[in-house]
Amino acid sequence: MPEAEYRRIAADIRRRIRAGEWTVGQPLPSRSGMSGDYGVHEQTIRLAYDLLRRSGVLDGERRRHVTVAHPPAVRTLTNADLPWPYSSETTDTRLRPATEDLAARLGVHPGAMLHHETVECLDPGGHSAMIVSSWWRGQRRPHASHVVEIGTAPLTAEQAHSLGLLVDMTAFRLIRTRLGEDGGPLETADLILPVDRWLIRLRSQ
Repeated sequence: MPEAEYRRIAADIRRRIRAGEWTVGQPLPSRSGMSGDYGVHEQTIRLAYDLLRRSGVLDGERRRHVTVAHPPAVRTLTNADLPWPYSSETTDTRLRPATEDLAARLGVHPGAMLHHETVECLDPGGHSAMIVSSWWRGQRRPHASHVVEIGTAPLTAEQAHSLGLLVDMTAFRLIRTRLGEDGGPLETADLILPVDRWLIRLRSQ
């Protein structure tokens, strides 16, 4: 079964929800019923439902009826250094060799081993809202200040899976570097924010 098939069906279900065919809190037809509607195997519908559940369009457990979820909240980021106020899950803590980019950001040699942590930040509904990957050398230390560069980047396959979005979709990419008292870099991070769930609003200091 081509991957594009269940994604195509998921996109059509999104369209039907936007058109008002199902409203918030209303259950969708069973997987077997939908498989008849679309002329595909029930497994294809399960994958489409899973994708829509990960992206916050649907709610419900895998083996039960799914319902239309409340739209994901659009949040406003004004300070990229504040702690995340809701739950989060640490998904990766493996040591990583510094790439050329990370080496430049941290002032180390390429290939130097860095501590690493990837955290998936969840919204109050349990949906993934942001992915934060951090790198640092040696012991993690308190920082005195930080700087942030804002841009966009296509989602990797791993990021897209976590956020329930398509690979190569564009997301905000915030590069946050935490600095010590002497202004030197202590830690750097990539914050990946889906553009449909976030506004970036900078405050003057």
